[in-house]
Amino acid sequence: MTDALPIPPLPDIVIEPLVRLALSEDLGRAGDITTDAVIRADERMMATIAARESGVGAGFDAARLALRLIDADVTWDAQIAEGAGFESGDALVRLSGAARSILMAERVMLNFIGPLSGVATLTRRYVDAVEGTGARIVCTRKTTPGFRALEKRAVRLGGGVNHRLGLDDAILIKDNHIAAAGGVGAALKRAKVSVGHLRAIEIEVDTLDQLAEALPLKPDAVLLDNMKLDTLREAVKRVAGQCKTEASGGVRLETVRAIAETGVDFISVGALTHSAINLDIGLDYA
Repeated sequence: MTDALPIPPLPDIVIEPLVRLALSEDLGRAGDITTDAVIRADERMMATIAARESGVGAGFDAARLALRLIDADVTWDAQIAEGAGFESGDALVRLSGAARSILMAERVMLNFIGPLSGVATLTRRYVDAVEGTGARIVCTRKTTPGFRALEKRAVRLGGGVNHRLGLDDAILIKDNHIAAAGGVGAALKRAKVSVGHLRAIEIEVDTLDQLAEALPLKPDAVLLDNMKLDTLREAVKRVAGQCKTEASGGVRLETVRAIAETGVDFISVGALTHSAINLDIGLDYA
């Protein structure tokens, strides 16, 4: 049982530049010359966007916008909600309208649904792997250029949690910041006097000694980077609820459960966005 509201589509104004870029990249200087040569202008068709393998749906908002920019009169009838699971052979969306329009938009629609469903699917696997531990799976900034908002939303649809969206919405002091600033204490003190009360501050620590230096300065969260399980457990014990804890570094499906069982609050996984497989999604004439 959860009080969380459904995850809404991204506003068109956010994703339209990317969708228009994808369409213009595909249509080039002359449009779809194959469809124009083969399909009559008055030809209508019904088609199904269908799964060739199981997964979790995502990317419908961008795909639907691509179709609408080509032809607002084509009917889009989603058969599942985004974030819902599906099996191989399931219909995801049914389309009806001008054949030229559907064929023209086909590849761009699939180029959004396939990879974004892949992100949601991989996220769901990690979320399922830590079920019952209390740990939450978090994405990173290791995203496809231009696709960050869409990939971050796909992570949420898979049951994960978004870390910061960019460099401008939270402070994360990492190892290179610490080295350049002259140490954990110096970096944290500077951050504390530089931002207002609504900006969260997280600091990366690699050792228990660094953690001991950070805790008296009251960061909002500590990123426990590349620590072995025993060290992670000890770190969580020492934090003792003073701030949030996040484990990071080399997390894999086969190791994530053990990491979660150390008691950390969050586990960040770059693979959710940089290593997700493009799901096999196709469009079939109906």
